[in-house]
Amino acid sequence: MGRVSTLPEPRHRVSEQAVRMWRMTAWLSTAVSLIVIAGLYLFLPWWSWWAWVIAALVLIADVAYALLSPCLRYRVHRWEVTDEAVYARTGWLNVEVAIAPLSRVQTVDVEQGAIMRLYGLASVTVTTASSAGSISIDGLDAATAREVVAHLTTVTAASEGDAT
Repeated sequence: MGRVSTLPEPRHRVSEQAVRMWRMTAWLSTAVSLIVIAGLYLFLPWWSWWAWVIAALVLIADVAYALLSPCLRYRVHRWEVTDEAVYARTGWLNVEVAIAPLSRVQTVDVEQGAIMRLYGLASVTVTTASSAGSISIDGLDAATAREVVAHLTTVTAASEGDAT
């Protein structure tokens, strides 16, 4: 039997600014729902009591999501880069743990969309030689993201693996 290595729980949290970004995007989504509901009310003649019920349920769900989701995401999102692997844990309803051995890493990318730049955040995506897809660490401070990319680039360049 081969050596079994147990990875500890990822210890790094995403940036606290990620909570603000997630909250803002959730409230923007709620505003879009409100605009759509108002548009339907103004332009559709069949608006009745059941339409009000559906509209209220949609808005209640949106507001609950905007209030709860950012804090819950922050509590569970974790990431770690070790000498052996990069891994991330995401999700608060459906928890996903993604692990990529450094010998399998093919590319490391940083992404900063407009909203992320507004909050000084970035995402790091690690693509591997696997059909399982890539690992994304969202909500990192931009400087931390650059450090992670530099570290992963250095470590994987020195790796003897062939990333296939």
